[in-house]
Amino acid sequence: MRKHVMLEKKIGETPLETLQAWKRGHPSYANVPVAYAGRLDPMASGKLLILLGEECKKMSSYTGLDKEYEVEVLLGVGSDTGDILGITTRTDTPALVTRTEITKALATMVGTHTLPYPAFSSKTVAGKPLFLYALEGTLPTIEVPTHEETIYSITLATYETAPARELQDRVSDLLARAPVSTELSKALGADFRIKDVKESWAKVFASSHQETYQVLRLRVRCGSGTYMRTLAGRIGKALGTRALALSIHRTSLGVHSRVLGIILPTWLSWRGSNT
Repeated sequence: MRKHVMLEKKIGETPLETLQAWKRGHPSYANVPVAYAGRLDPMASGKLLILLGEECKKMSSYTGLDKEYEVEVLLGVGSDTGDILGITTRTDTPALVTRTEITKALATMVGTHTLPYPAFSSKTVAGKPLFLYALEGTLPTIEVPTHEETIYSITLATYETAPARELQDRVSDLLARAPVSTELSKALGADFRIKDVKESWAKVFASSHQETYQVLRLRVRCGSGTYMRTLAGRIGKALGTRALALSIHRTSLGVHSRVLGIILPTWLSWRGSNT
């Protein structure tokens, strides 16, 4: 029996749905204990490492894995979740930035920073995840905890303009794939506020006279626990505008020396398949 499997999560799938699909194709693992070694947001895609059987007991050996992502950052629009599945707000000033400005902004993101957990995250406070406080409107009544995020490198792959109509069609297609949770603990946000989210996007495009939007395509190598959604917002702020993650794709997970049992740290691209 294998110790772990690398799955490819699709946009709109929950990690559980990805795992269940794999188990249906591998019935011999139907009753085998499983554990996630790092989750992915519903609208993110890419590598999802699953521990199997006795390997689940070694979860602590996997919790510090580095990650690599390909991220599209949309400038000129922000959201309360940091990605497209949030209530959006358009900036009043169209974001038209140069490569030099982008490069300077990205450089300020590199390093280790102490940051608050995202409001829409599963980090718990007093036994309740932050996203429930956010949905209830009670977030101001608690102290949001902080954590460290480390960015090793950010590479600007491309930056280009997207026609407003093309972007609107793409957003509509992506939102049509948003999952619906049936978990009782998430009943308050079971539909991810999809009606309100769609209405907020409609207002953005209806109220804007922009013919094009700028989209940055980035490659990010970072430490465990780094949120691409909030990184997108920080990049926008550094560029004097709002921004959100239009797409997030995890391309690989790193394995630290403590996992491999060797002295030098090693970076591996876990290219495991769904089979």
